[in-house]
Amino acid sequence: MNISCPRYLVSFDVRALPHFFTDVLIVGTGLGGLRAALAVSRSQSVTVLTKADDILLSNSDRAQGGIASVLDPTDKFEKHIQDTLIAGGNLCNLDVVTRVITEGPKRIAEMIRMGTHFDLHQDGSLDLGREGGHCMNRVAHAQGDATGHELVRAVVEQTKTAPNVRVERNAYVIDLLLSDGRCVGALVETKRYGRIVYWAKQTILATGGIGQLYRETTNSAIATGDGMGVALRAGAKLRDMEFIQFHPTVLYVAGSSRHLITEAIRGEGAYLVDRNGYRFMPEYDPRAELAPRDIVSRSIVAQLEKTNSPTAFLTLAHKDPDKIRARFPGIAAFCAQFGIDITKDRIPVRPGAHYMMGGICVDTFGRTTVPGLWAVGEVTSSGLHGANRLASNSLLEALVYGVAAGEGASVAASKITDESLYRVRPISSTLPKKQTPLNLADMTNSLKSLMWRHAGVKRNRELLDDGLEQLDQWRRYTLSGEMDNTEGWELQNMLMVSELLMQAALLREETRGGHTRTDFPEMRDEWHHHITFQRNDDSSITTGEEPV
Repeated sequence: MNISCPRYLVSFDVRALPHFFTDVLIVGTGLGGLRAALAVSRSQSVTVLTKADDILLSNSDRAQGGIASVLDPTDKFEKHIQDTLIAGGNLCNLDVVTRVITEGPKRIAEMIRMGTHFDLHQDGSLDLGREGGHCMNRVAHAQGDATGHELVRAVVEQTKTAPNVRVERNAYVIDLLLSDGRCVGALVETKRYGRIVYWAKQTILATGGIGQLYRETTNSAIATGDGMGVALRAGAKLRDMEFIQFHPTVLYVAGSSRHLITEAIRGEGAYLVDRNGYRFMPEYDPRAELAPRDIVSRSIVAQLEKTNSPTAFLTLAHKDPDKIRARFPGIAAFCAQFGIDITKDRIPVRPGAHYMMGGICVDTFGRTTVPGLWAVGEVTSSGLHGANRLASNSLLEALVYGVAAGEGASVAASKITDESLYRVRPISSTLPKKQTPLNLADMTNSLKSLMWRHAGVKRNRELLDDGLEQLDQWRRYTLSGEMDNTEGWELQNMLMVSELLMQAALLREETRGGHTRTDFPEMRDEWHHHITFQRNDDSSITTGEEPV
């Protein structure tokens, strides 16, 4: 199937719009984006945009379990590196893995100095937990199960006192702007100013993941793949789009939002049981509940099929109830709203889309293939996670790459001293208006259901072929004209990213990491490479292969 992609989503002429100028433009207020903002020189102006009304709304803020690093004298970098490589299905970049893991303790120490309060033992040492895929206790956590929130809180407080950083809420980036092949800023729809142009010497994307492509997800409402969409249209290379991590344990209660039940709860000894109370994980993997997430997710789905049940269950009834309430206060409180006492009742769970391993290709400093454009965090394919992310490595990646991209963009911006490069360019676009109004909510829900059925935990050629045929039909009339609101642009981005995801899943005829093909159930040596996508000047998409 041929995939095409427009250059812009809307008609515009920058000469008719208000302009703002900044040295570094950052899109996204998760941990990676805000840490990047703090790494830029105080002598340079930084503008941070978020499409949300709340600066805290991000996947980073929702991260429960913790941040993994070698923080105990009995642990070693080599062990953490090996655990990461094993989880990554032999698709990780060893240099990237080594750099992120060895730099981790330094970045966590910085966060402590910035005011992050991790959970401690009585002697003042870090209370380190263990999660699936780790051979050691190396996961630092905060407030029991609110680590992401605590880390983001700390960088938000630092951002508020940084005189060179300005945060703009309710600002949706429609498209990136290029001049002479380099990124020079973005076209933005704002609540405060309407449609405007931000010109920037360097731009950093930190927009997070794509969980909202799926009916079942742990992700925040803003995780609609916008960063990947704008990067694709600007000509950046995307990679490993088939690798989605489905978190094994998402609370599944009628009437409830899908709520993550952290990996750490299994690290503390929770069992997974089926509707009959049978503990089934030892049957699928010798590591049982502490197997990597892809294995646990596939095992749950298999057991649900065996028992003809919509959910599996977590049980902590065999653990000390006081310790469980103290370790997981957030989960205990949320479950209690639905009459579930996590210390004695079974918690109904099933897998949900959780983390995107693929995304925008970046080098070890966060540079994309488009000059002037950087990216950090879940929106990227950095080489750290490979085919499957090791638990709690994502917040670590956000810190390490946030610093690298912030410092790198700062240096690059300082070298642009010719003010003629810091000017309004005559960039414009003309598109036909959308003639037939669409029910955007219905379209979005239909897309989520399609992705869950055809590109979920288990995939095969028939499902993917049928899914791509439906996506192609939707794309033809959804992208045929200009939409005029955030919901429409989000849907267009979701369709583009969904099509790349399904196409990559169809091409990869094997099972590896987060990608499971029931018609190709084994890992195959001939697929030991990355699948890439890149937009051409004629709007077509080139599919390629890249060595590991």
